[in-house]
Amino acid sequence: MTTLKKIWQQDEVAALYELPLMDLLYQAQSVHRQNFNPNKVQISTLLSIKTGACPENCGYCSQSGHFKTGLEKESLLSIEKVLENAKAAKANGASRFCMGAGWRTPPAKDLPKVVEMVKQVKALGLETCVTLGMLDQVQTTALKDSGLDYYNHNLDTSPEYYEKVITTRCYQDRLDTLKHVRAAGIKTCCGGIIGMGESRQDRIGLLLQLANLPEHPQSVPINRLVPIAGTPLENAAPIDDLEFIRSIAVARIMMPYSMVRLSAGRETMNESMQTLCFFAGANSIFYGGKLLTTANPEIAQDRDLFARLGLTAMEYQEA
Repeated sequence: MTTLKKIWQQDEVAALYELPLMDLLYQAQSVHRQNFNPNKVQISTLLSIKTGACPENCGYCSQSGHFKTGLEKESLLSIEKVLENAKAAKANGASRFCMGAGWRTPPAKDLPKVVEMVKQVKALGLETCVTLGMLDQVQTTALKDSGLDYYNHNLDTSPEYYEKVITTRCYQDRLDTLKHVRAAGIKTCCGGIIGMGESRQDRIGLLLQLANLPEHPQSVPINRLVPIAGTPLENAAPIDDLEFIRSIAVARIMMPYSMVRLSAGRETMNESMQTLCFFAGANSIFYGGKLLTTANPEIAQDRDLFARLGLTAMEYQEA
């Protein structure tokens, strides 16, 4: 169920953040249990299908052509290479396969190749998601016809803080793409990044934007900034662990039916912190030692943690 239940107000969200942590976690876990099996976590794998030389200047991104991060530019992968990775992901327990390309918007010559990737990955029995930059209605329709399950397009932060991070596209551009995706009947994967120097007020602003969309995003990735050398945010101070956990819990309460995805930054979280994130309502992770271009815990580490916590992987279910 994804229909918006209520319009959240800023003071309501601020009040959630101000709760004693144990009360907040209890409330979030209660909401989580009402809508999900608390011992099931969806395993996703994310592959960069076209890397580097992106014309956007997102201040956190290693793939931006505006910054010298040492990342080697790579052309669009072949369909065969993508399928090889998708099969390996499924063999390792993933039920969702995500493909990301460093584009402002998909080039006309490449979109048909991505459409074919989606079709063939989906035929393997995997949930599909892509993130390709901004879309218009024609591009969105082509992706819908491919059978795409989800389109990822994050808001990143609050409207007020946004221009401190990105100036090559505006907030409304992102909202417009999400509108096209919803209109086409593709599920939305939309979240943000925490720890970019924003205030708690900005974190509240981000969650307000997400929860007050016409529909809650069916997938809400919450990323912890991974500072990349050469980017404007390379020296950003790490966000407090408990503040990050609070943000997961508030997201779960505000968007009770959404998959809350513990995304980038898990490499910097110890097992106790990850455990509290799961307790706060996170129920999806990205699996594998690499997340696009940044480090991620190795599969063996995640399997060991799951075993000790009594967590098991969700199985793929055809929509």
